[in-house]
Amino acid sequence: MTPNSLFYLLITIIIIVFIIDSLLDILNARHYNNVIPEELADVYPDDKYQESIAYKKVNHQFKLVTSFISLCVMLVFFFLKGFAWVDAIARNISDNLIVISLVFFGIIMIGSDIISIPTSYYKTFVIEEKFGFNKTTIKTFFIDKIKSILMMIVVGGGLLALIIWFYQITGSYFWIYAWALISIFTLAMNMFYAKLIVPLFNKQTPLEHGELRDTIEAYSQNVGFQLKDIFVIDGSKRSTKANAYFSGLGSEKRITLYDTLIKDLSKEEIVAVLAHEVGHYKKKHIIINLLLSVLITGITLWFLSLFIANPLLSEALGVAKPSFHIGLVAFGILYSPISEITGLIMNLVSRAFEYQADMYAKESYSGEALINSLKKLSKNNLSNLTPHPAMVFIHYSHPTLLQRIRNLRK
Repeated sequence: MTPNSLFYLLITIIIIVFIIDSLLDILNARHYNNVIPEELADVYPDDKYQESIAYKKVNHQFKLVTSFISLCVMLVFFFLKGFAWVDAIARNISDNLIVISLVFFGIIMIGSDIISIPTSYYKTFVIEEKFGFNKTTIKTFFIDKIKSILMMIVVGGGLLALIIWFYQITGSYFWIYAWALISIFTLAMNMFYAKLIVPLFNKQTPLEHGELRDTIEAYSQNVGFQLKDIFVIDGSKRSTKANAYFSGLGSEKRITLYDTLIKDLSKEEIVAVLAHEVGHYKKKHIIINLLLSVLITGITLWFLSLFIANPLLSEALGVAKPSFHIGLVAFGILYSPISEITGLIMNLVSRAFEYQADMYAKESYSGEALINSLKKLSKNNLSNLTPHPAMVFIHYSHPTLLQRIRNLRK
């Protein structure tokens, strides 16, 4: 294969991925006005249902336009040899290969983030604002952007620097050391994400003593779930949408409730949501997902080690001098079809786990309370009740509301 033919293969992959995603979105949009199944008839009053359809249509149109613009920008960048231009800038700054790679990806990532600010701003302050979801201030919006960029520089830059260093000293065996590094990092994030990362963006406070906390603790004790912490996060600082999640392992495990969830749901419905999260823990889903993630990372890095030294990857992007960072960009695009397949498998596993966690909540607490909570959350988030089956199969990490209700009531 010549560099020129590889270049056009990369372009073809990018365009095909865009076309498939766009077709799925269009198919999904055709289901917006479908008749609501009987089991979901009480989710929306008529006016709220029409609002949900309008919300879905606006988001669909917005995504089609922004993804098309992103495709055009990417293609222009490719055809104008943008990667070679950024590579030249990085090499003018330093002769150190690690520094060159960090500058290269810094320019690419920060530049992409800055370019995306207008669309992100429109999504937050026009679309989400119009439908009553947005609670973010302009100040918070830009502070979040700055914090995210700084985190990307510190955390992402640090990991990348170590991986390139491994490559320099071990050659094609770097993937083993990189795999170990990323696995340790992934485990640390699972353990300490709520303590280290969340406080940078949100305030977490212990759930105050009262009827809700007593009920949660009584349930936890009843099912043998040793719960160290129950926290409330100020989700209403940015949105009216509600959520709850379980994080941590061993002694570091904790349950976090959004303040919007406490506001929207009854005590029994909140406990049912937590019972679902406890189900994930009891069924070992967190450990299995962690192991699957580590396995997929190892496979990806192994594939990368087979191709990264091939000068064809750099030449295809117009860079005469082979380098780790240019090879990584080309490999990332070449690997994207395989990544789509592994993502599909992870979604299949995730949906199976959601069914199991739902059943655990039903058996250990109340299936109907969980159903009521899911209905309320769907209504308050203006969720799509009738997604296209292809969209669900490919992109959904959770079963649809209808599938979950039927599974709980079967």
